[in-house]
Amino acid sequence: MQYAVQRDIYASPKKRTTTHTMPYQILRRVLCLPLLSLCLLTTDGALAGDKEPGPDATPASAARAVILIIGDGMDEQQITIARNYLHGASGRLLLDQMPLRSNSQILATEDNMSGRPVYVSDSANTATSMATGAVTSRKRIATSAGSDQDLETIVELAAQNGYRTGVVTTSSVTDATPAAFATHISHRLCENPDNMEEVSYLDIFLAACPADMKANGGKGSIAEQLVESPLDVILGGGSKHFAPMAEGANVSVLELARQLGFEVVVSREELVQAGSSGRLLGLFSRSTMPVRLQGENGRSAEEPEASALNHLHRYLGEVTLPEPMNCEPNRAAAAMPSLRMMTETALNRLSKDNPKGFFLMVESASIDKQSHERKPCGSIGELQQLEEALASALNHAQSHPNTLVLVTADHSQAAQLVPFESHYAEYPIPVYTPGKMARIRTPEGSLLAVNYATNSFSHEEHTGASVPLFSNEEGLGRVPAYITQPELFTIMRDYLGL
Repeated sequence: MQYAVQRDIYASPKKRTTTHTMPYQILRRVLCLPLLSLCLLTTDGALAGDKEPGPDATPASAARAVILIIGDGMDEQQITIARNYLHGASGRLLLDQMPLRSNSQILATEDNMSGRPVYVSDSANTATSMATGAVTSRKRIATSAGSDQDLETIVELAAQNGYRTGVVTTSSVTDATPAAFATHISHRLCENPDNMEEVSYLDIFLAACPADMKANGGKGSIAEQLVESPLDVILGGGSKHFAPMAEGANVSVLELARQLGFEVVVSREELVQAGSSGRLLGLFSRSTMPVRLQGENGRSAEEPEASALNHLHRYLGEVTLPEPMNCEPNRAAAAMPSLRMMTETALNRLSKDNPKGFFLMVESASIDKQSHERKPCGSIGELQQLEEALASALNHAQSHPNTLVLVTADHSQAAQLVPFESHYAEYPIPVYTPGKMARIRTPEGSLLAVNYATNSFSHEEHTGASVPLFSNEEGLGRVPAYITQPELFTIMRDYLGL
């Protein structure tokens, strides 16, 4: 059975077809799992111009593997918005067809020893929960709240037990989510040796990590820790964080990576031509990788325009909503490897001639980042990338028994799917959504209205809802209907026998 995702998101839904390639043995299993009975989507999911390496199809029944896919900020709102746009209101995502669906409650504490809860988290503490099984405070990377102690991660445990490990992301590889699986630091912004003593923006102090400097007995910046970690594969953006000189050394962090045995690639072409074994570091952009889709002419959500009379009294005058927009391809993403391509490269490297198995974390990061910027088209395209990476993970699991595939989010985000015209529009008063709104033309010919209203700042904030958790068949009997986020670590640890 081959899992694939739809390529042409602009095609008429009536023209979409479903193909089935299902041997009898797999068909019999599917009939026992109604949620999986529609688990094939159209086409091969490859982007035009991508040369996608296929996963090694050699069975390795003795090996065990965990593939954890994280959609940063991918809550039910984001999933529904993407489903409506990519497949139509009656369509299905590949996520919808997985045999197990659960719910994960995020947890965070104040940064002290009180243990008092904080109800809205960030990517640092939530990724730490998944990577270590511990609850910590916001901004911390695999370190404990208050006491600032290092927390052992699943990557470190897996490597100690002979498993290969990797992280793949569309963000900088030094960003909070990938960092939490292999590094330990008191603040997520201390990404390279040049910003350990102070991180500032426009003369505003943001963070500092002096105790984590090597000169003070620490492990150094996130970039340094990544190249000195046991990770076998690191793929994503963030090359600017590897350009500074390593602390106390006369070489850059990137050169240090080469000295520590990493093959370094910096383009899609180099990724295709890379060897098939050994350690691999791929850095394809200076920071976060460009997203696939964007609002036309770079548009984001905009404020409704109220007339002068409406400013006098909210029941007077009229309000004009933002003009509808199209989602269009982002040219900056054309030269980049897709998340699927990076995922399949990692799967090949980690599974080839490997009788033990591996742990791989894959992150679609800009569902969250584009939502912060009030750009729903970017979030939609990033969720589509997650779907393609998931198809590759499920295909790998089909040919490699004992592979647990998990998909979840780190936290919820600001986007809300709202009426494109208020339900109260028939009243003789102007009613409109607060905050900023984007109205997107969909392939079905309707309007998709997305609202952002968590604050008055330039960037939206996270929200505190629980997030979905999906699994392939290996999760049946292992993943309960509801968990707290740190329990995900226990599920993965136990599956690998760590």
